[in-house]
Amino acid sequence: MTFSLNPMALALAVLPATVMAQSSPTALSPDTPFARLDTIIATPARVSQPLSDVYGDVSVITNDMLRNSGAQSLTQLLGRQPQIQTYQLGGPQTLSGIFVRGASPQQTLVMVDGQRINDPATGSTYLSAMDPATIERVEILRGAASSLYGSDAMGGVVNIITRSNEQDRPLSVFGNIGMGTHSLFKAGLGLSGASNGWDYRIAGSYASSDGFNATREKLGTFTYNPDHDGYEQASVSGALGYTWKPGNRLGVSFYNGYTHGDFDSGAYDTNTFGIMRQQSVAVTSNNQLTRWWESVLQVSVNRNVYDSRASYGDSVLGSIQRTYSWQNNFTLNRQNRLSLILERKDESIFGTTTYEQDKRHTNAVGLIYRGDFDRHHIQASVRNDNVSGYESKTTGSLSYDFDITEQWSAGLAGNTGYRVPTFADLYTPLSFGYQGNPNLKPETSRNIELRTSWKTDSTSLSVNAWQTRYRDLIDGYVCDQMSNCTAENVDRATIRGISINAEHQFDNTGVYAGADFMNPKDRETGKLLIRRARQVYRIGADHTFGRATVGADFVHTGRRYDDKDNTREKRLGSFGVLNLRASYAFSKNVEAQVYWNNALNKKYETSYGYNSAGSNVFLNLAFRM
Repeated sequence: MTFSLNPMALALAVLPATVMAQSSPTALSPDTPFARLDTIIATPARVSQPLSDVYGDVSVITNDMLRNSGAQSLTQLLGRQPQIQTYQLGGPQTLSGIFVRGASPQQTLVMVDGQRINDPATGSTYLSAMDPATIERVEILRGAASSLYGSDAMGGVVNIITRSNEQDRPLSVFGNIGMGTHSLFKAGLGLSGASNGWDYRIAGSYASSDGFNATREKLGTFTYNPDHDGYEQASVSGALGYTWKPGNRLGVSFYNGYTHGDFDSGAYDTNTFGIMRQQSVAVTSNNQLTRWWESVLQVSVNRNVYDSRASYGDSVLGSIQRTYSWQNNFTLNRQNRLSLILERKDESIFGTTTYEQDKRHTNAVGLIYRGDFDRHHIQASVRNDNVSGYESKTTGSLSYDFDITEQWSAGLAGNTGYRVPTFADLYTPLSFGYQGNPNLKPETSRNIELRTSWKTDSTSLSVNAWQTRYRDLIDGYVCDQMSNCTAENVDRATIRGISINAEHQFDNTGVYAGADFMNPKDRETGKLLIRRARQVYRIGADHTFGRATVGADFVHTGRRYDDKDNTREKRLGSFGVLNLRASYAFSKNVEAQVYWNNALNKKYETSYGYNSAGSNVFLNLAFRM
């Protein structure tokens, strides 16, 4: 694997040796040691455990980071995390995608409170319909996790959590109101608390903006339009639970996100817009049946809809997923724990296009083992998924971690993943020379990774290296000499990478730095996979003096290509984005914040022909009482 290093790369490569870090829980580093101590997460092993006890490549975007990031979308915030790259077709209201360790957006599982929200019709997720202000935290697991969660979890898992923990705490009311460039207006209000066995949280937000022009002239007259593309967004999330005795809780959680956003479809079509809806609800019953047996029952429903409105015709594409899960967690002794998972998933799609088949189901059974023996830690998992229309698929994972010292640990892991084709790939009816292919095979992957980390109360340093091999990758648009087009399993790919991240706290000043190096190649052609950069560098710092805090973050992304042939025409240039922020606490309850995103007004593309936001400022007043 070869990488080209420019002077900035060399400088950032040296910085970890000085042991840099992050300052406070409100800053943007994805791996803050101060947040790590008390954070309880469930994604890496499907059971709740302190983040300090979790092994593997895992990080958390805490609630403080979400509220103080200045990011206008969840996609933008995820793009600042290690080993994650993103693309967007214009502003925060448009379709977007994330690449975790170079895996495509369809190969990364996205969940809300543990239930999947990847659209089975297209494989996409409507992150633009989700406001960070209504989210409690985001848990990120990198590396194939199909043995835990089934299809789609080939590159990793992003779990969006809307409910807080059940520990007793007084009623807290929080909110914000702000204004910014492009006539941006944002406001949010929420409350949370827990007492007498009850826990509750509800948060809502609204945003509107005149936006900026999403497209460039090079896209041609059938797409480009010089107008501004504005949007409105509304989100609400909530959770309610009752614990009648320790270990026994019944809870319900929900999320409803809505975005009405303009997009361009040519110079003469001035009233085109899309409506995204992301809705989910889950009911969960946790029951400590005996001292060693915990039962977790969950029933969830997720609904995605994309409604496109244009003069050439309206179209609607939506899906409904119902999941029924029964997980049994057994504590065999102090060193050994075992989980048995039984799961059923029903998927259906609907819309203006009639598909030959519009329903399928998956029955799954899985086992997860965790063993802790002094300084040795083992986690193993195996899962079998029986998807209607396919043979059953078995995936597995095995990881071993060793505590070299109290601060220093190292680990090795291997796992497999898979993804079933989408309804669009399989069953799109013949139209304009294109037709789906019902004979497609699932994509598969094999992954191996090495990791080491060193952590103290004020410092952390981690190195993660991985290699993932993909087979039977689906090309959604393959045409023959007669211009008859369909989807085919035609590609194989290998992605190798290494990620280095460090952070440190110097009294009231914190600094962090990170670098991701990746070689995402199509094994058939030797070309780079589309929209993946070989290098990404991150560096940032913040300083607190009295009631004021100032900070800066810089992310540099290397060049990419927006076509499989890596042509010069479709090359996306490298770019660096500088974000500045400052805040002042008038009291412990009220804080004023200012964010200057893309302060250098860098012009760049994450998708060919689509603009990204230029320099913009957002002023915000936040309160919590």
